[in-house]
Amino acid sequence: MMETNHDSSSTNTIGFCLLPSEIIQNILLHLALPEIICLKSLNRFVAGVISDKYFVRAYNSQARSTAWLFVYKKRWNRDALLHGFNDQSNRWFSFQIDSLLKPIIRPGDDIYFLTASCNVFLFVSNTRGEVIALNLVTKAVKAIPPSPLGPRGTSSWRRSGMKLVITGSDHFQFLFVDLVRNSPVLFVYSSQTDTWQSTEAREGLAGMPRVCQKEDGHVFLNVIDGPYESMVTAVGLERDAHNNCAPIVLRPRFNRRPSDGLNLLQVYGDGSMLVIKSSGGDDDGDTGVRMLNDIELWGGLRLNGSWHNWEYISKVPCKIKAQIRKPYRAMRGCLERRDGIIRAVLLSNYDGLWDIIWLSYDMGRSLWAWLPLPDCKMKGLNMAGIAFSSGLALS
Repeated sequence: MMETNHDSSSTNTIGFCLLPSEIIQNILLHLALPEIICLKSLNRFVAGVISDKYFVRAYNSQARSTAWLFVYKKRWNRDALLHGFNDQSNRWFSFQIDSLLKPIIRPGDDIYFLTASCNVFLFVSNTRGEVIALNLVTKAVKAIPPSPLGPRGTSSWRRSGMKLVITGSDHFQFLFVDLVRNSPVLFVYSSQTDTWQSTEAREGLAGMPRVCQKEDGHVFLNVIDGPYESMVTAVGLERDAHNNCAPIVLRPRFNRRPSDGLNLLQVYGDGSMLVIKSSGGDDDGDTGVRMLNDIELWGGLRLNGSWHNWEYISKVPCKIKAQIRKPYRAMRGCLERRDGIIRAVLLSNYDGLWDIIWLSYDMGRSLWAWLPLPDCKMKGLNMAGIAFSSGLALS
């Protein structure tokens, strides 16, 4: 991952080891996990510091507040590479995962990146419709059994309709919702039991246990994303053995403001919605070329009834908008909410050139921020998945 000169690297490592252990630990706490792993392989003393249980606990506690953006790019069915960027660093990190997935994938498999949480990453084989779980730190890899709906290719998965939840140091749950005979159904895979469970969502809150009415104990999964109305399920994470806390169906309406002929793109995630307004497109002289005009944030999903409206929250300030405005032909995005921060990434393409915009909104302070990203060198490559994740942790 990093190239070093052997002689200078050895001298620098020896000098580093002569520092007091408190200073060494403080320096290591400010490094990203790929840098930690690289240092661990260079020197036995440093490896001992990194393996210390108190350091691991402090590092993992700090990592939970770190946000990562992962991009999976490839040149058709070869040369695939996972790139990661976190909000505490100023560079992209590369993860060679082909060799880690090799025990599972077959020649000719078309692999796409689905989602991630902490050290767990989910990929899908578009060829066989099989979901693959990879722990990036322990390097453990396994194929997840097909859900009750059977094998699913890339087009069957919606980013806003699935969630990966870490349930322990070695276990996770993978949740997604879909329509079955026109009714929303929640499917949950547990890595601890290696089995799936399914629960049909209910309309309203009648008969729900009180624990299920706590909004901070839910994740929101989108079933249908319509221009004027959505179908969202609120899924309680504290579900009992009898599934008494069934998913709740919400149907927020979007009272669209006059768009003045602008094109609208709506990006959903975790009970929030980003509305991107652009000019150009079909009405522009250069067919297909658009220019970003406005970005609005909407939310306000509540558990006190099935029907209500999306609520306008804020829009990106003019100062930030002026820095991120660029022409594009195609755009998509993803959205997450965690610890009171809403993060959004917009990925656009203009004649083979990719551009990535990372925005965040602090709900408590009503404050927007733009995180400039260095070039990820994606020209001419195929985008095969993008997702936010919490910080990578030491095992």
